[in-house]
Amino acid sequence: MDWMPPLAAYLILIATLQKLMQNLKNADKELTMDEDYEFFLQGFGPVIERNEVPASSISRYRNKLPNQLLDYWSEYGWCGYADGLFWTVNPQDYEHILDQWISGTSLYQQDNYHVIARSAFGILYIWGEKNGYCLTLNAYISRYSTRKSIFTGEKLDFGAKAFFSSMIAEYNDLDDLFKPALKSLGALKSDEMYGFVPALALGGPMELKNLQKVKTIEHLTFLSQLSPLQDWGFPDV
Repeated sequence: MDWMPPLAAYLILIATLQKLMQNLKNADKELTMDEDYEFFLQGFGPVIERNEVPASSISRYRNKLPNQLLDYWSEYGWCGYADGLFWTVNPQDYEHILDQWISGTSLYQQDNYHVIARSAFGILYIWGEKNGYCLTLNAYISRYSTRKSIFTGEKLDFGAKAFFSSMIAEYNDLDDLFKPALKSLGALKSDEMYGFVPALALGGPMELKNLQKVKTIEHLTFLSQLSPLQDWGFPDV
């Protein structure tokens, strides 16, 4: 081995140790970030139709949505799970729809809301900047239910973890129609959902033969114009 001055050897050792420590920190961060998502993926994997989240979207929702959720976006993108039964989404796409739905309700002034996920049938999962995951909107029947999260304030990051790790696939299905719809109509793309035609609000029956693949934003906009949003009358549990 070539001779090396003691100072140079010392500096190389320090640099190596610093790099090792950074790698350990990164590994620990990844483990911490992934463990709840890994549990979620046990019931919802694998990922389909992944879309990378642009840096502009991360910046837009910084200090509005928890850092943990933004980390999930950066790591996993916006995508579908469980063959398209459940989707993480760009909240910006839903701003106008959500505003139109809740503007006539008591919810309007209570928080600033953002849609963070949806089901294949139009169940919208809504995050409040102050109250975390506090609202679920069932678009196909224009009903909402509220929930009181224990993960508020400094605990919002834990709330993002709990949102995914506690998600149950069956709660996103509708009368066990998902698998038959998937078989009959084919897989959804990231901008599609299964919608009833005619809509339930117009008297259409909740049957497989009345389901079609429709564009999500356009169909939800249409549904929001059919009837006012009403409270289920009981909170989610």
